[in-house]
Amino acid sequence: MPGYGFIHDKLEIKFLILYIAARVIEPVPFDTMLELTLCDDAIDYFDFSDCLADLVKTEHLTLSDEGLYAITDKGRRNSEICESNLPYSVRQRCDRNLADCNRRLRRKSQVKASSVRRPNGTWTVSLSLSDDMGSVMELDLMMVQEEMARSVEKRFRQSPERLYSQIVNLLLSDAPENADGGKPSPESGDQ
Repeated sequence: MPGYGFIHDKLEIKFLILYIAARVIEPVPFDTMLELTLCDDAIDYFDFSDCLADLVKTEHLTLSDEGLYAITDKGRRNSEICESNLPYSVRQRCDRNLADCNRRLRRKSQVKASSVRRPNGTWTVSLSLSDDMGSVMELDLMMVQEEMARSVEKRFRQSPERLYSQIVNLLLSDAPENADGGKPSPESGDQ
């Protein structure tokens, strides 16, 4: 049974879905649309599902083969016309949720880590970090075991800026280390 809220019928749920789809920065899966739409206590899962399917049928939204929903030009036009019908408090809550969602989506697109098995049985881990201006770092590493590759991927995703900073600091340090890990000796000519 729906709770108390400001959204009272399926038409308002459709307005809300279009409002969200027009503001999310990239196509999103069903679960993300659901999470963002349930910002009002009066909306339930079944009404949401029906409305989302209707919006795809009426070509206000598209559903990709990967299961991602995106707004169409028709949906965007109708969203602009109808958004003022949504209660202000619902739009405010929705905007806060969208800001958080868009931050997560942007982060996901800027930090990438993947592994590929090589013919010799080792693994190549590809790590990349970008920002709004483009690529910041791309790094391929060879790992001897899949578990190591997965661990490197996970750690990179958790703190890519820290890794980038450590690599830059190491490369820019004043005293490069020799092969045995110590400082170069004056006799070696590596000054």
